[in-house]
Amino acid sequence: MENLSCDCNIIHEEVVYNTKKRLEAIKIFNDVSNFFKIIGDTTRTKILFALDNNEMCVCDIANTLGMSKSSISHQLSVLKENGIIKSRRSGKEVYYTLDDEHVSEVFEVALEHINHKKGELNEKI
Repeated sequence: MENLSCDCNIIHEEVVYNTKKRLEAIKIFNDVSNFFKIIGDTTRTKILFALDNNEMCVCDIANTLGMSKSSISHQLSVLKENGIIKSRRSGKEVYYTLDDEHVSEVFEVALEHINHKKGELNEKI
């Protein structure tokens, strides 16, 4: 094992070693970070909320969020390029949904976490 240092009382060498080994083996941290950056935009988060249980066209989303069709289209493009949403064409209309259940799960767990934390905060006040 390598020489580890810390100003605390103990270093758990095996835990550090095993975690470092796993960190080096996983090459997708940039992708994970990028995923959270993409969904971290408030407008895109609102779009994800709208699409979490609904298939919607650009006009539906624009009217739901009170934004222009152009600005929604731009955000949809970013989400689609990053594999967060998908689309299907029906005649002249394009309908959008979340890409898969993983996106939905991540989004819903984040909402649950925030609501839980806000509830804890309100209980303390």
